[in-house]
Amino acid sequence: MNIWTAVALTAVGCYAVKLIGLLVPAETLERPAVQRLAALLPVALLAALTAQQAFADGRTPVLDARAVGLAAAAVALVLRAPFLVVVGAAVLVTAGARALTG
Repeated sequence: MNIWTAVALTAVGCYAVKLIGLLVPAETLERPAVQRLAALLPVALLAALTAQQAFADGRTPVLDARAVGLAAAAVALVLRAPFLVVVGAAVLVTAGARALTG
């Protein structure tokens, strides 16, 4: 399969998913369970992506400076720091841990 076939199949798949979403009846979208799922799903996906980026290197699990930076961000969030402070703390702690560990 060449690259243009993959691009075309991806475009058709994205269009099909969007079309299916438009064809869902409004009554289905107004159910409390569906609304709760729609509210929680992005948070769960973001948490999974963050965990994968922080604790994996390819296919092997690792515990390195990224995990220390994530812990610093979590502490800043618990302390209700502004978003830029949370990101800054994570960056500084990660950089410090990398500098200390080589």
